[in-house]
Amino acid sequence: MNAFRFAWRSLIRQPARASLGVIGVAAVGALLFDMLMLSNGLVLSMQTLLGRSGFTLRVSAAGSPLPGTGQPISDSTETAAAIAALPEVAAAVPVRFANSRILRDAWERAIDADLVGIDQAQRRIWTLVEGGDLGSAGLAGRALVNENLAALLALEIGDMVHLQANCGMGISAAPAVHLPLAGVADFELDDSDDLTVALTLQDVDRACGGEGRDAADQILINAADGVPDQEARVAIERHRPDLQAFTNAQLVARLQEGGLSYFRQISLVLTTVTITFAFLLVTVLLTVSVNQRVGEIAVLRALGLSQRRVIADVFCESVLLVGTGALLAVPIGFVLARGLDRILKAIPGVPDELHFFVYEPRALWIHVALFSATALLAAAYPMRMVANLPIAGTLRREVIG
Repeated sequence: MNAFRFAWRSLIRQPARASLGVIGVAAVGALLFDMLMLSNGLVLSMQTLLGRSGFTLRVSAAGSPLPGTGQPISDSTETAAAIAALPEVAAAVPVRFANSRILRDAWERAIDADLVGIDQAQRRIWTLVEGGDLGSAGLAGRALVNENLAALLALEIGDMVHLQANCGMGISAAPAVHLPLAGVADFELDDSDDLTVALTLQDVDRACGGEGRDAADQILINAADGVPDQEARVAIERHRPDLQAFTNAQLVARLQEGGLSYFRQISLVLTTVTITFAFLLVTVLLTVSVNQRVGEIAVLRALGLSQRRVIADVFCESVLLVGTGALLAVPIGFVLARGLDRILKAIPGVPDELHFFVYEPRALWIHVALFSATALLAAAYPMRMVANLPIAGTLRREVIG
């Protein structure tokens, strides 16, 4: 009988203890697997979210820690055109973000909505669902809303959108603007419950009271075909030293150095705790099992079973306990991760497409490596016990006892 079959029989002789061990390892293994997905999940999710718009770089005023957090870019239309003319750049789209209050009619309650100003003559950041588009900056005087806002206000194509902007420039009550609804669109960066209205940059400037003329918070950039993002970034900053370009990879790295590193630290701490608990659990179970079978092991040794064989039996018992629990931990971890992700995404302001727990093959390989090490280390002490077991003395105590 080989070592694995012998170890299996030893385990099923004590089904309650074996089941408890497997369940315990599966529980801590599921938590470990989730922590491994959490450690890099936000980074991977952020990369996907940034890449979803199709833009690979973002340009802000020099000195901005992140795109859109510093001073606005003045003369943004002219600036974007100059950047787009660079051979390393395929497209440059200026964007401005603000808050707004929208009325369906003058006597109804105002509704807060996100306001996006964009010169989208080169490339859209939305998909039209109904009606027409904004067009270029030269076709100002129309509005575009997402499906949530259209449904909430029962808007139809051609209806007037009454909008009052809050552009964060000290204007407490900017004059209201009244624009016909051109169409309904699905915005690429919207969450499922977002309310969004889009205007041309010219109309946003008018809604903001004419302050910061032709200003944009950032310019979205696509590098030319075959041109690395880093090369396009260098070309932009060389052409306009007063601007700062971020590649998506740089942006994720900066976020990772800041807020995202918090989740990696939590993951590291909980990973250490869970793997330690798994090690202690399996060590205790194996030690108890060996102590209960010392007489049996001594008899087998006396009958000619080698020291190497009894050590292998203990090790195989550890592998079966840890391996079965670790295998069950993966599907349990996926289910648990969904629930935890849903709870964390309930935090206000977290985009629907952003996930805290993201699977990657690296997480599975680390999971396997950690539990392989646990199986070996947890079996070390019980293996030492059977290796140093005094055969004659043990048999004598068994007979006298």
